[in-house]
Amino acid sequence: MMDALLRDAEVRAAARFARPDDDPAQTLARVAWSVIAEPGDGVAGALIAQLGAVEALRVALDDSRFALSDRVIGEAQRRWRPRARLRAVEESLRGAKEMGAQLVLPGDPAWPESLDDLDEHAPVLLWVRGDVGRLIMTERVSIVGARAASAYGESVASEFAGDLAASGALIVSGGAYGIDGAAHRAALGVGGGTVAFLAGGVDRAYPAGHQQLFERIQASGAMVSELPCGAAPTKWRFLARNRLIAALGMATVVVEAGWRSGSLNTAGHAASLGRPLGAVPGPVTSAASAGCHRLLREYDARCVTSTAEVRELLGWDARLGGEGAGDGTGGAGRIDPDQIRLLDAMSTRTARSCTELARIAGLSDERVRALLGLLSLDGRVGDDGAGWRLRPG
Repeated sequence: MMDALLRDAEVRAAARFARPDDDPAQTLARVAWSVIAEPGDGVAGALIAQLGAVEALRVALDDSRFALSDRVIGEAQRRWRPRARLRAVEESLRGAKEMGAQLVLPGDPAWPESLDDLDEHAPVLLWVRGDVGRLIMTERVSIVGARAASAYGESVASEFAGDLAASGALIVSGGAYGIDGAAHRAALGVGGGTVAFLAGGVDRAYPAGHQQLFERIQASGAMVSELPCGAAPTKWRFLARNRLIAALGMATVVVEAGWRSGSLNTAGHAASLGRPLGAVPGPVTSAASAGCHRLLREYDARCVTSTAEVRELLGWDARLGGEGAGDGTGGAGRIDPDQIRLLDAMSTRTARSCTELARIAGLSDERVRALLGLLSLDGRVGDDGAGWRLRPG
């Protein structure tokens, strides 16, 4: 695929337009990886780290050059290859050009080095609409929480985000309804910086009701995704997106979250990265705060009730404000990401074959067949002869 990309004049031209000063091979290899691998694919990350993006792509897709017997690599090849299409790479670059999206690669001046803490799960590139300079602001706080937020939760998120942004901090969140939206709006309201990480391409406003908010973020902040333009948001991609929110922030504050809120997934990533983690307490009778109380009780989160305590969490007292979170599933519990990706690829109305499901979900045929067997036993999916469908209910 790599050699074919370099021979294709249209694809090379698109790569040069996206990054005039860069080696087209590096640009195209990174874009190709964003097309064939799901976000956070550790095998892809390890292969790229060892061989570089160009040679790793050749290893992944070119049987004539390499005969890899390693089980992990072989499994990965079987999920990457169904997506390896030249047109998909060209369409990604064309979509970015039409949207005015910029391409940021590791090593670029605008690349946020904190994402490298994710090691092999770091993104292979970032597509950005807006001010790429926001990604490397010195002080960064991730504020996340429930989509179905209460007035109390939105008020606290607005207070925290507005105060911190006014003091020069970048507010990082996920662009969702509820706490995320309140945090973004408050940062914009004081003329501060904010970044929204999306679970689909930067050309897709999701949720649709935040179209105007995203336009405001694009105008004075940044909308960011590791997925190419046109990519649809799915449950698995929301969960994968959460690791970027946690990694970019120097701390994560969960303002309001239910017992199984996706914000707990973001908190788990922050804890695993060694980032300070704060949680806002709520009424003990409020289901909307049960997840925050769970973080305080079970996950060593610090109780934060004011922006002063957020600054204290990070040791920012002398530098900021001195004299002058979701979507996803499962919370902090263990989940099977492959199963989520497969369910995302299925429909109650449209029957799909194992091969088609493997391509959409980014899994191998063998893995899809095994998962379908388990899901069938649970009654969650069924084969009606025309193909596999989700069962209603």
